[in-house]
Amino acid sequence: MSHPHVIRTPDQRLRIFVSSTLQELAPERRAAKTAIERLHLAPVMFELGARPHPPRELYRAYLQQSDVFLGLYWERYGWVAPDEEVSGLEDEYNLCPDDVPRLLYVKSPGDRDDRLRQLLNRIRDDDRAAYKYFETPKELARLVEDDLATLLAERFDQSRADLLAAADVPDTAAPLVGPRSEPDPAVADPVRLPMPLTDLVGREADIAELRRLLVSGARFVTLVGPGGIGKSRLAIAAARASAPDFDDGSVFVDLSAVHDAERVPSRIAQALGVRDTGDAPIMENLATALRDRSILLVLDNFEQVLDAAPALTALLAASPQVSILVTSRVLLRISAEQSYDVGPLADEQAVHLFLERAHAVKPDFEITPDNRRAVERVCAALDGVPLAIELAAARVRVLSPAELLDRLDRRLSVLVGGPRDLPARQQTIRRTIEWSTQLLDDDQRQLLARLGVFEGGFTLEAAEYVGAAEADDGDPATQDYPSSDVLSSLAALVDSSLVGQHDADDRPRFSMQAIVREYAREQLARSGAQPAVREAHARYFLAMGDDAEDDLRGSGQRRWMQRLGDERDNLRAAERFLLDNRDWDRAARLAFSLYLYWWVTGLLGEVRTWMEEALASGDELSDHTRAIALYFSRTIMFWKDPDGAVAADLTKSVELFRQTGDANGEGLASISLALALLAGNSADSAGSAKPDTERARQVMEHALQLYRETGSVWGESMALVLLGRVALREGALQEAQDHFAQSLALTQGADDRVGARIASYHLGWTELMLGDVTAARADFALSVTISAAVGHPEGIAYGLEGMVAVAALSGDSARAGRLAGAAQALRERSGLHNGPTFTFHRRYLDDLLAGPEAAVVTAAIAAGRELTVEQAVAEALSEARSEPDIVI
Repeated sequence: MSHPHVIRTPDQRLRIFVSSTLQELAPERRAAKTAIERLHLAPVMFELGARPHPPRELYRAYLQQSDVFLGLYWERYGWVAPDEEVSGLEDEYNLCPDDVPRLLYVKSPGDRDDRLRQLLNRIRDDDRAAYKYFETPKELARLVEDDLATLLAERFDQSRADLLAAADVPDTAAPLVGPRSEPDPAVADPVRLPMPLTDLVGREADIAELRRLLVSGARFVTLVGPGGIGKSRLAIAAARASAPDFDDGSVFVDLSAVHDAERVPSRIAQALGVRDTGDAPIMENLATALRDRSILLVLDNFEQVLDAAPALTALLAASPQVSILVTSRVLLRISAEQSYDVGPLADEQAVHLFLERAHAVKPDFEITPDNRRAVERVCAALDGVPLAIELAAARVRVLSPAELLDRLDRRLSVLVGGPRDLPARQQTIRRTIEWSTQLLDDDQRQLLARLGVFEGGFTLEAAEYVGAAEADDGDPATQDYPSSDVLSSLAALVDSSLVGQHDADDRPRFSMQAIVREYAREQLARSGAQPAVREAHARYFLAMGDDAEDDLRGSGQRRWMQRLGDERDNLRAAERFLLDNRDWDRAARLAFSLYLYWWVTGLLGEVRTWMEEALASGDELSDHTRAIALYFSRTIMFWKDPDGAVAADLTKSVELFRQTGDANGEGLASISLALALLAGNSADSAGSAKPDTERARQVMEHALQLYRETGSVWGESMALVLLGRVALREGALQEAQDHFAQSLALTQGADDRVGARIASYHLGWTELMLGDVTAARADFALSVTISAAVGHPEGIAYGLEGMVAVAALSGDSARAGRLAGAAQALRERSGLHNGPTFTFHRRYLDDLLAGPEAAVVTAAIAAGRELTVEQAVAEALSEARSEPDIVI
């Protein structure tokens, strides 16, 4: 093959080499084969009747002819042939060409061969491999289909080049859709169950009982117990065990960073991939997204948002196939709730957990006749509470079990961990945390307290910044606090299991369990340093917003979208701090610097509430802050302006930006103003709204001139799109095409993926109206590909709708129906169904539904609604072929 790393579609079928032992995983192999075939790809696999170890040259040849390596692993390492050092399973992985993508799936749980365990450890550390766990053939099929579809979209180079060549369009977009150097945001992908870094010990009976409750019809189960008892881990394990019982799987909703009950529906929506666009109540969007889905929601740390409990009842009533598993320190006390008390570990289980965690810090530690009694007494002193046991076990690196017991006996009896009226086990874990901190030095304890300011984790850089926050002015830059001190103190906190560490895109991130964070915040408040630390936290993320603002519009877009996604909770916390302090100017600055991020990730509704808070404060706002607040509070309503009030406020925003010399703000507000004018802001004699295209043109011509004068390529490209939409409204198709083509060229030159998505989509419709279906398909394909890569479901929906028209004009009615159904479902499940759509696909779909193939189209629409986002993207970018499967 000349380009084994390129995904070829539609002219040549993608070949997927499936590697697994032949003595196990037969149902999983069938599921993988079915998933591959559903995407019209070719599975390359050794059937069960083949020889156990085919000649090396044979599978090397097939590997060389394959485009993707797909590995399935469970318990067996496989047979090692005579004169060979490794099994065929490992040899296949070793012989896989470096430039072939590797998708690896491991069935859990499993009692694995030692050599397989070693192989999996090596694979897990391989940067070339995507590594996921699964439990059922059904779950595996979904993972395989989704991952291959995503890979198809990411590697759409060859077919896109063919399409663009056919359309006589220069192929300048390769950097936008080529292989990734770092992960992109998921495409409207729900937050699936996290995979814990350590095994769950001693909860098998609990898992079985929780699954029995869910299977028997319990739709609302609350796991109740004190902090540190293991509710979260148990809920995740129970949800994973229940996976076969829910067609749409499980979704994990972490509420540890949510302190306002009103934000709970938004957090659930975020976890489900439902956008908070602000143009409809979020509960309405949630109900629409969930009404036909069979799914288990796992809501973690609900005790701090108990007032949100009635919203869960409403959600269950609107979603008959949804069940909810909640973890909380107290019952929610609502109808339909079934409680499940999470108790301590039994004696033997507690000892086993101690041993497991001790091995993590001291691999040669073992329980012997000499130390067993001390270990047992340590676990008993800690009441069998898992987190307390983990904190104690982390100390075996420097303390023997006997020394550990002696220190615990002396300290736990005198330590007080919070209110005395807490349940006994709650006091145990808090006292254990405090005992653990007594073994730290002053700098380490001080850093732990400061780290409590973070929400949802933090980076080393951020820890270093807040670690220096002691000055009267709150500026860490004025402090002499060497970063090496923070680094060494942070390392000590990780070693003590008070802080967890995990890697994300070569940037290590750190986190704390909820109860440890609570303790840290209490200590921070007692220290008197809380105001300075919170101020430092806000300064850090304000600076991040400033750094991201320009890069979000160009080549840094992908990197910043990922990084800001990791810091979403910290950004919210910084904004909340500024709003609570009525620091309207900096609150507006943080919101406005990240406009593109809020929009692409579907959080404009939340930003709107922030800025409306400023407008409603009664305080005197600066002109620039008022301009920003008016912009965010009105821009998402541009399409709903019967009396012209939205356009009037946006006009005021434009004027205020102009008066304060903010050309970027003036241009951005002008774009929203033009959209409002095109949607209709004046009434005719009959009282109905009509568009004001003349004024919209004037507004955008001025904005275009402004952007060109300031050298803003991003602004110029967006202004050209709006001028193209004005031309379309006026029926000037050739003028519109010219504007859209210019915009696309600008965005491609600047490596602005979001801008290229917008321009290519608009260009596609114009070309379709001009009769060039081939060119339209190329541009819609580019729009879909980019939208999938940047994780923008609205862009995907638009692109799919464009492809509906292409399929209809190409005579493929079934394909048009499937894409229409997929786009419709995506809008509903992403909260995008209420606003306007700049799309014309409905007329093509209606023609099909009124024709002789109406029944076929109707059935195809229903089938399309069942596609995942990744499957829909693959459907848009590829066509079925009749080439036979490859079976070895």
